[in-house]
Amino acid sequence: MKPFPITRTLLATGLLVAINGIVNLPPPSPAEVTAKAAIVANTSQQAPSTVTAVDSVGITVSDMDKAVEFYSQVLAFRKISDVEVWGNEYEHLQGLFGIRMRVVRMQLGDEFIELTEYLTPKGNPIPIDSRSHDRWFQHMAIVVSDMDKAYQHLRRFKVQHSSTAPQTIPNSNAVAAGIRAFYFKDPDGHNLEIIYFPPGKGDPKWQQASERLFLGIDHTAIVVANTGTSLRFYRDLLGMRLAGESENFGTEQEHLNNVFGAKLRISGLRAPTGLGVEFLDYLTPRDGRPLPLDARPNDLFHWQTTLIVKDAAAIAKKLRAANTAFISPSVVELPGKTLGFQRGFIVRDPDGHAIRIVEQ
Repeated sequence: MKPFPITRTLLATGLLVAINGIVNLPPPSPAEVTAKAAIVANTSQQAPSTVTAVDSVGITVSDMDKAVEFYSQVLAFRKISDVEVWGNEYEHLQGLFGIRMRVVRMQLGDEFIELTEYLTPKGNPIPIDSRSHDRWFQHMAIVVSDMDKAYQHLRRFKVQHSSTAPQTIPNSNAVAAGIRAFYFKDPDGHNLEIIYFPPGKGDPKWQQASERLFLGIDHTAIVVANTGTSLRFYRDLLGMRLAGESENFGTEQEHLNNVFGAKLRISGLRAPTGLGVEFLDYLTPRDGRPLPLDARPNDLFHWQTTLIVKDAAAIAKKLRAANTAFISPSVVELPGKTLGFQRGFIVRDPDGHAIRIVEQ
């Protein structure tokens, strides 16, 4: 998290993703403001195979009551729905036979998470030696209004550290100076991040006056093996927009990720609405392990990011033509909207991260 060169910015609003967050650049020009207005105006006219929103981040948990207690009491999420589902349609969606799932949707600010407990069949735990640069790594970044208070709050609940302590971007980095971040784990070992944006940094919504300590989710981050390959999937196939890129390194980054010698190429992508998706491409070290070949959605290291599209069948056809790995055998029509959508399917991105694509 020492100063780094900005390699490219493509965001008309004047924002750049950096150090696991978003920081302000100089105000946009009139031409850039016009371009942004055009993007907003054209949102309703997007192609059927384009993502319209990043809806939520999902994780598989071992004990739903324990997970809901953690996310509600420790992180101030609010439970929105709590259902049990089973049957052929859900087996096809998840690519698993004989499943019965309890699914809880929770909200923090404007963003959502989805917790899934497999009552049957049970899956594998998160590997005890899992590292931040292994390619099954994923986390979500929860924005806080005060890092010191948030960190002490987490300490009172005795959360497991991933970072050694909250890390602060130094003043020598004029673009991102003052942004603070800390990695920790939930009861099942899922990696989470809290992030603080000082005045003048980050999405303006994080600067609105609030008495809440935990404000919402800025993005979910995934480790990738090759940025170009991941861009071809998320940008070229799914239509998400590359918001910006950076290279992050130095002692602060090493202690944030708890990876000695960490040097990362970070790329942030956005849909018209919803949280961001961030690539963590470790330039060093390069010994991050790939997703196990036998990984399944009921494993506790399973995350899934839900993307909303207008025509699931059209994008499924596009992804099959690109030789994408499917978890669901086909687009699944669900009985009602018990899970909040009518039809959808799950695929894996080039590194094995699960992506659920749905129509609402």
